[in-house]
Formats: sequence, structure tokens, C-alpha cells
Amino acid sequence: MSDQYDDVPGSSFTERPADLITTDITADLLRGALELERTQHGVLPHRLPARARAQCADGQLAMAEAQPSGVRLVFRTRATVVELDTLPTKTVYLGAPPRPDGVYDLLVDGRPAGRASAPGGNALIVDMTTGSAESRPGPVGTVRFAGLPGQVKAVEIWLPHNEVTQLVALRTDAPVEAVPQGGRKVWLHHGSSISQGSDAASPSTTWPALAASLGGVDLINLGLGGGALLDAFTARALRDTPADLISVKIGINLVNTDLMRLRAFTPAVHGFLDTIREGHPTAPLLVVSPILCPIHEDTPGPSAPDFSDLSAGRLRLRAAGDPAERVAGKLTLGVIRDELSRIVKQRAAEDPHLYYLDGRDLYGAADFVELPLPDQLHPDAATHCRIGERFAELVFRTGGPFAAERS
Repeated sequence: MSDQYDDVPGSSFTERPADLITTDITADLLRGALELERTQHGVLPHRLPARARAQCADGQLAMAEAQPSGVRLVFRTRATVVELDTLPTKTVYLGAPPRPDGVYDLLVDGRPAGRASAPGGNALIVDMTTGSAESRPGPVGTVRFAGLPGQVKAVEIWLPHNEVTQLVALRTDAPVEAVPQGGRKVWLHHGSSISQGSDAASPSTTWPALAASLGGVDLINLGLGGGALLDAFTARALRDTPADLISVKIGINLVNTDLMRLRAFTPAVHGFLDTIREGHPTAPLLVVSPILCPIHEDTPGPSAPDFSDLSAGRLRLRAAGDPAERVAGKLTLGVIRDELSRIVKQRAAEDPHLYYLDGRDLYGAADFVELPLPDQLHPDAATHCRIGERFAELVFRTGGPFAAERS
């Protein structure tokens, strides 16, 4: 699948017309966020509620949940010009080449119509060798889309999936109105950085966003880079979020953090699913095991960085565990798949709406040969497209777990 944005225009701010209308950015203009925080600059979308954030002081989780993967502005307008002021936070890794700025995708009536990035922004300076980080303030930037068709249309601006993004101002050359919720089923998904969209080309081309588009559903993406750890506060967020279809992708973060052993894993999965079922007792619930990741198929974590090619812009990962430690209960992806399959089979005897999908059906051994994981862990843009298409085919289409319920 080629990049659907190859031939569409987009630009960053150059000159501001004087007659644009400013519209307050409120919750009714946003999809995919669980909460909005008012800041001194504007609003900050969150993908975990304040109560959940208060229960974990992990900086990685705080950054991931404030990176608005799947969050988009949605409105109806005749405007031919749309400007969005934002204050992004961009991550800079010392010793490595600069990372590209986050991408904003414009969709008009559901079709790609522009792509741009915001200049300026805050910087988070990370020293990978020591783990230290320093924040440096920066200016607000503006993303501008012009030359849009003048008829009434639905406009979506997908926010960067990999940059913390404060929304400062929305300006257009015609009034905007919110698009009422409804008409399509809501798909609530939770997973790791792969689900958040790590190394995807843009926010609307992460694999969950592509799968949602192909499946004809509205996405709420709780993919959390480094944060798919069976946390109880995440389970409660899933429980309390209205949704028609739910999926949870479990495994890779538990291995690459070396967080728990098999003895803790099994009851933690049961507890996670029990909590979700408290709020969604009969919704289709799909448990997805990890995609293929050769370094951790049979070798436990933790994952460790390989700095040998960092100066060339390539950071790879390696498995730092010992395969012999599996007998002591250390987790590998193979162990996790076997246990997830067993758990779902056990529970499905009393829960007919519970399903299991082996992640290797989305990305397996043959795919690794054709499309290897660049850093040994995360899929690239082309692989996101493949995973999204396969998920839609296996899950949303005829015979899939979500097929009957998405109409």
C-alpha cells in the first residue's frame, strides 16, 4: 500500500490573513481524547484521565499518553483556509541526527487532503547513555492548509501521534460547527508503542488508524509507548470509556521491561479483562498477542539499546535476558502467546463475546523477511500499512470478531 498522502498539499504557516475567524477548541471538536486539560497556552489532550495519571509517576507514561495518537479535530465548514496554532514538545536525542517534526494529517470528507508540520515548539533533550532529560521552552507554531473546496465538508485534522501537542488556536475563513457523535461504532484499542504508531509515516497511517478507516469505525487509541503493562488504572480507563468494540494487544512491553514473571502475568491478565468487563459486559472484546519480534521470541527481556549505529541515526535494540531463565518464569513472546491463548479459551466458555488473535497473523516470519523491523522491535511505515490492512480483514470483515457488530 503506497502512502495515501503522496500527492496532497500541505504547508506550515507563512502569512496570516486578517479576516480569519478564531474558534475556541472545545471537547465537542475533538475525537479520540479522554480528557482535555486547560493550560496557559490552550488545551492539552490526554488519552488517560487525571485519576489514572495521578496513580503513576512514570515519565515515559506521562509523555506517551499526552502524545495524541488517534486524536483529531473534527468539524464541518465551508472554509477554504484552516490554520491551527500548536505548541508541540519535540524529543531530541543527544548524539543522534534530528528527528523529523510531527505530522498533521488533513482529511476532507474522509479523504487525504493535506499534510504539514508545525515549526517551533518545546524540546525534550534526552541523553540515551545516561537516561537524563532536560526540557527547553520554545515558541508556538502554526500549521496552515489552504485551497480547500468551498462547499460544506467534513474536516479532520489528525494530530501527531509522537509529539505532546498543546492546541492553542483554530482559525478559518468561514464558521465551523461540531459534527455530532454517532452513526459509526466506536472501537477502543489498547496496546504498546506499536499501537501508538511508532515509526508510522503519519497519525492517520498508524496501523490502528488505517484499520479503523477500512473497518468504518471511529477510533479511540490507547496505545501507550512503553505503557501496555496491565496497569489497573488503564483497565479502569478502558472500563469507563464508552465503546462498542474493544481490543487489547498484550505482551511486548511486559517482556522488554522485564516487569513480571508468569506467576504474576496470568492473574494480571484475568484482572485486566475482569475490569474491562465491569463496564462492557457484552461488547466484543478481542485479545491480541504480540506480532513477531525475533529478538524476544524465546529470549526474555529486558530490551537494551545498541548504540553502535546511533551516530548514523540508527538505534537498535537487543534482548538482554537469558533464555535459560524461562524455567524460572521469565516471560518471552512465545510464553505470552501460549498463556494468552489458554486464558481466552478458558474464559470464552463463559464469555461468548471474547476472542483471541495471534499477532503473528498480522506480522509473522515471512513478513519479517520482506519487511524487517528496523530497530528489531518497531515496524516501519510500510509494515504499519500491512498490519492495518490485515487487522481489518481478519477482525472487521466477514466472519471476524467485530464484523457483525460494526454496522
